[in-house]
Order: sequence, then C-alpha cells, then structure tokens
Amino acid sequence: MSGSDTSKDGGGDGKATVIAALAANCGIAVTKFVAAAFSGSSAMLAEGIHSVIDTGNQGFLLLGMARAKQPADDRHPFGYGAEIYFWAFVVAVMLFALGSGLSIYEGVRALLHGESEHNEIPWIPFAVLGIALCFEGYSLSVAIREFRESRKHRGLLRDLQDMKDPSVFVVLAEDTAACIGLVIAAVGLALSWLTGNPVWDAGASILIGILLGCTAFFLAIEVKGLLVGEGTDPDVVEGVREIIGSPDEIIALNEIRTLHFGPRDVLVTVSVDFRDNVNAGKIERMVTEAEARIKERFPVVRRVFLEVQSREGHERMAAQGGD
Repeated sequence: MSGSDTSKDGGGDGKATVIAALAANCGIAVTKFVAAAFSGSSAMLAEGIHSVIDTGNQGFLLLGMARAKQPADDRHPFGYGAEIYFWAFVVAVMLFALGSGLSIYEGVRALLHGESEHNEIPWIPFAVLGIALCFEGYSLSVAIREFRESRKHRGLLRDLQDMKDPSVFVVLAEDTAACIGLVIAAVGLALSWLTGNPVWDAGASILIGILLGCTAFFLAIEVKGLLVGEGTDPDVVEGVREIIGSPDEIIALNEIRTLHFGPRDVLVTVSVDFRDNVNAGKIERMVTEAEARIKERFPVVRRVFLEVQSREGHERMAAQGGD
C-alpha cells in the first residue's frame, strides 16, 4: 500500500579495507617476482601470481562499489546495489581459475622437471616474504577491525556467513589466505635449500594453489547466496514486527519479508490485517508513521512496502502459490 524508494545505494563502508589491500598487494607483487627470478622458486612465483590476482580482485571490488552507487532508473528501479555482489563473484572465479590453477600448474611443472636453481644470496626471497607478510598483515588487520565492528557475536562462522558486505569478507578471506600462503612459501623454500630437493618448493606451490582454491570456493558459496537473494538480519525483522504490530488497530501481521539489494540497501515488505472498523485515512497515517519509524531505527532499510490484506485472504493466496 505504501512504498518509498531512495535511489542512492550503499556500496559499503569497506572501501578503506579494499584500498589497504590494493596498496599492499600492488606494492609486493613486483618484489615477489624479482625474488622468484633470483631464487628460481616455484612457491615464490606462485605467491607473485597470487599478489597480482589479488590486486586485480581489489580493482574489481572497487569497480563494483562504484557501480553500486548509481541511481535507480527505469530499467533498474531498485538501483544497482547488487553490482557489488556480481563483482565479488567475479573475484571468486578469478581466484580459483587463475590463482589456484596457475599455482598448482607451476608446482606440477616444477615437480615434473625436477630442477632446482640454488640462489647465491638466499636472504633475498626470505626478505621479500617477510616484507610481504608485514604488508599483508596490515591489510588483514584493517579487514579484521571492520569485521569486528559489524559482527553480531553469534559465532565466528555464523558472523562471516551473515555479513552482507563483500568488500569486507572478501578481503578478509583473501588476506588470511595470503598470510598462510606466505608461511607455506617460506617453509617450502627453506626446506628446498636445506635439502637441495626441489620437491619441497614445488609442493609448497601446489599447497598454495589448493589453499586459494578452497578460499575461492568459500567466497563463491557466500556470494552466490547474496546474488540469489538473502533476507536481512533477524533483529531487523523483529524490530519491524514490533513497530508495525503494536497498534490496537492491527489484528495480525500476516507476513514480513526482506531482501538485500546491496550491503546497506534492504527492501521490507509486510502484509498487515487491519480491523474492519479502521477507516482508510487512519490506515494511511499509520502506514506512513510506521515506515518513518522503521527507517529511523534501521537506516539500512531503504524501501518499505505495506500491503493491507485479511489473514484469510493471505492464507488463500499462499495456498494458491500467489504470495
């Protein structure tokens, strides 16, 4: 019965997280390749590939965040907020197809050739790995800080799954994988030098590829849910129920449905059964007041649509599959 549409769309406050990750990966990608050239390390080359792909991924996220802020138009009346979800899915595909695939390929290639180039100055790749770990650690700390500010403390995995802003959880997953990958590369490189056996280094490259593949799979599953359409936080639903269902003029709330069009762009639809003696003018005022209270209490809610419908009518439509 009542609806409002604010054209602006929240692309997410995680821009600082993405920029920090972009700067870190861009700064260390070149040094990793230089170190790979000095050492002939497959694991170091895999890490260089990883950093290049991560840099591109952060670029995709920034593109998605920018496009998500486009105003609604006739073709996309609910705005472009889901753009960030699409580009986050592209990130997951890139991480799997290029990051994981190339790292595993390089490791297998090194295993088949069985060659090992001994570096006369072995501290260079280790120094690069140490510097990279510092940069990646800083980027990860920024992502963790934003994650802590948004989490609901329902358990780590549950909070990650409940996040609607890919600009935070994508970087969080990528940087975690990057830090673990650096440790794997360092161990593989050290064992290869100590034993003179290139199998350790090649194995480290394969492990890094598997790590990236698992990370990409996790991200793809999470982003797929957002692309398909996820409801908002249960606390918001309960708050809406409390606001709309409290007046005496309302018999029952037939149904409340929510949908995320972006990290901070939620649609709320409510089916309400008013008492028969409530006139149309009062219903209009109550709907307007309820909408204002919902948006004031939950700024993430951008659109509210209320439908006046009897419980019997709602149940009949539900039985017919018409809701």
